[in-house]
Amino acid sequence: MITKNEVSKVYDTVLSTPGMSELVKIDLKISRKNVLLLSHVISKGLDPKTEDSGLLAGISEQGISDLKNLSEECLQKAGLVELNQKLITLSGSL
Repeated sequence: MITKNEVSKVYDTVLSTPGMSELVKIDLKISRKNVLLLSHVISKGLDPKTEDSGLLAGISEQGISDLKNLSEECLQKAGLVELNQKLITLSGSL
């Protein structure tokens, strides 16, 4: 059986291969619903309370920042920043 440490080393190796830091342009058209869901998935995945032994286990602070910025940019382009904040406030009060 493969251990969490070994899985983390494999992911770290894959992420450090040549070309993985290169920027790519992605032309993506998705519904506002999916933008909102993607933003919540990113937030949930980056939550420090969530234990992850996979790809996100060894993510750097810069990687976390980049993902948060991507999420915010998607919400801004879809015009969903305010709605997202209200949903976060609503779910926090439950």
